[in-house]
Amino acid sequence: MKSTNNPAILLAIVLSLFCLTGCKNQKVIKASEAEEKYWNTLSSNVVISYKQGRLDEAFKFADEALTVAKHIYSNNHPKVASSLNNLGEIYRAKGNYTQAESFYKQALSIDEKALGKNHINVAGDLNNLAVLYRVIGKLQEAETLNKRALKIREKILGKEHPEVAISLSNLGIIYRVQGKSNEAESLFRRALLIREKAFGKEHPDVAISLNNLAELYSTEGKYSQAEPLFKRSVAILEKTLGKDHPNITAVMKNLSLMYKNMDKNDLAQAFDKSAKAGKKTLK
Repeated sequence: MKSTNNPAILLAIVLSLFCLTGCKNQKVIKASEAEEKYWNTLSSNVVISYKQGRLDEAFKFADEALTVAKHIYSNNHPKVASSLNNLGEIYRAKGNYTQAESFYKQALSIDEKALGKNHINVAGDLNNLAVLYRVIGKLQEAETLNKRALKIREKILGKEHPEVAISLSNLGIIYRVQGKSNEAESLFRRALLIREKAFGKEHPDVAISLNNLAELYSTEGKYSQAEPLFKRSVAILEKTLGKDHPNITAVMKNLSLMYKNMDKNDLAQAFDKSAKAGKKTLK
């Protein structure tokens, strides 16, 4: 799921329609169109269910979408890769990292062979696999894949495209974990500027970038810099998504942790309580 939302995780959905050839009668063409429409509907349902935290439901849609894609196309078609990516993301969200890695790698292999190693779809595949590797602690592998994805996106989309901001954010998180604070800050700031320019200053993706930058400052003990960014992130999310949206939970937890480290226990408990009142995961 090609990220989004949390610094970056997105369900991979190829929305462009492929022209089918070799159909000599209208009945066959209509059937193919119906099947393709069904695949698109299933894939859209995967995203909806995933974002709402209904992972079992999302898995059923994704598994059916994969079956349909293999039936309509060959096993090595980009839409098969898209469905594999979606299943990989669901397995990752469930904590089944071995299965997730397998599906991500299959998707990457298909897209590289079908589309070429520098195609924009390949950048999405690399991003997904890199996020997984970061989660399981394979930081060097994650960094390598993220850099490759970033290079592809910058070349094809330009250096100020929102998808470039996704790669910058993910690479920044790796650098933060590695203790490379200056490099992380530079990437987070660049991602923030791209998103503000593309979406305006009160967009949920801008809130994600603010949270990333604030979390970096918080881990460095720069609380006076972190606090206003966290608060601005919360304010944007509440305004754009509503106070009960699960995306606010992670920011609330980060803010609570910061106040705890500042020995402001009353504020820490207040934000921790607010975070627990929301849903458990940021989607």
